[in-house]
Amino acid sequence: MADTMILDRRTKDLVKEYVPEGDVLDSIVCFFSIFADPTRVKMLSALAISEMCVTDLSRVLDINQTTISHQLRLLKNLGIVKSERQGKIIFYSLVNDTVNDVMLKGVEFLAC
Repeated sequence: MADTMILDRRTKDLVKEYVPEGDVLDSIVCFFSIFADPTRVKMLSALAISEMCVTDLSRVLDINQTTISHQLRLLKNLGIVKSERQGKIIFYSLVNDTVNDVMLKGVEFLAC
């Protein structure tokens, strides 16, 4: 009796097709891991408002520059932020609004 499935074949097939595996699963886990660090969430929230340089991010968030630089390098390698040099200063911004949309959905979910 323990081996009997209650799900119908169509539902079972849909679940098997829908549940991510392999590289897709790894990519999703990696994407959502960016929200697992308070410093990154603060930085992403700030960059959703305006592009900023390391110094401005450090001062406005009260986080040391080394930590900011380390996290920006990680976020840039993940394709979450981009950089643009203007003279001696490098400005960072979100690649697109998707990350901010995900954070806002999280806030919306938590408000329920």
